[in-house]
Amino acid sequence: MPNTDVISFSRGAPSLDIVDTDGLKASAVAALDADPAGVTGYGTSVGYGPLREWIAAKHGVNTENVLITNGSMQADAFLFDQLVKPDSPVIVERPSYDRTLLGLRQRRGELHPVRVQADGLDVDELESILKGGVRPTLAHIIPNFQNPAGVSLSGEKRVRLLQLANEYDFTIFEDDPYFDIRFRGEQHPTMLDQDEHDRVVYACSFSKTVCPGLRTGYLVGPAGLIKRIAEAATNTYIAPNMFAQATIHQFAVSGRLDRSIATVRTALEERVDQLAASLRAYLPDAEFVVPDGGYFLWVDLGEGVDCAKVAAAAAEEGVQVVKGTDFVLEGGESCLRLAYSAVKADRIDEGVRRLAKAVETSKGR
Repeated sequence: MPNTDVISFSRGAPSLDIVDTDGLKASAVAALDADPAGVTGYGTSVGYGPLREWIAAKHGVNTENVLITNGSMQADAFLFDQLVKPDSPVIVERPSYDRTLLGLRQRRGELHPVRVQADGLDVDELESILKGGVRPTLAHIIPNFQNPAGVSLSGEKRVRLLQLANEYDFTIFEDDPYFDIRFRGEQHPTMLDQDEHDRVVYACSFSKTVCPGLRTGYLVGPAGLIKRIAEAATNTYIAPNMFAQATIHQFAVSGRLDRSIATVRTALEERVDQLAASLRAYLPDAEFVVPDGGYFLWVDLGEGVDCAKVAAAAAEEGVQVVKGTDFVLEGGESCLRLAYSAVKADRIDEGVRRLAKAVETSKGR
């Protein structure tokens, strides 16, 4: 019979013990006390004004360059609707976030995958594609603790990407929800910070630093593009969730956000280190890069392993994982994405032990 004591490495979400629920309660009350009309009204499609100003200051831009949305996935959708038409060439990472691939496919973009290395996107491969005649409208890049690979784009590669965007006239979509969740290593400047020619549109989210339930993300980009997206947002939902955004604003200005980020970093570092140690112990032939931040570890179980069979066998053992094939247009059969964010450190070893058993079981199917 299937094990009903489930350990889930499938969802990129924080466990409840690292969500500051008391701080969120206090911030919601503070938001209602400070601005009852703004919190309870419709608002505008660009988002809650004080939070918009806070985000603009964080990134050193004008408020007209910022638009806040109901989660960063909605920000992605608005941007894709503006820039991706049927058969538009789009550069994507291989592997990449499955929902991003879905959104681009739904808009019938012509996707050109570029492999991800231990230091991020293979810029040499990208340059070869560009020299071969592909002229993308957009390159989707997750620069920090990439989902699903867990790796980060080096400083040198960020500079080269900007140079290529200028030379070949495309937009870099810097999708960066994990920026603040670095627990070791060097923090590189964003491409947005280094952009001198309006080549970068930047997206981020509070889902990973506060909690996903408040569904608040944002875009930073050229004012003209943000204005067009704001018009589309008005026609889509009039305005995003003012109450959630005002709560996050109070959470940020009170100092609770910084404390929340510190808590998340500490917990995730412990969890990923335990995950790496357990993988080495129970699956010694597996290949992986230990992330310096973020939520995910990408593991290659080796030639001859079928991730679909592993995932099915793991479910029977009470472990949930996500198949590597979900994150690529082709390939990934021997890979899994393991999300360690929602699993407490004292449960990870048991989870990997079960996973190793599932790998062995799958070989006989």
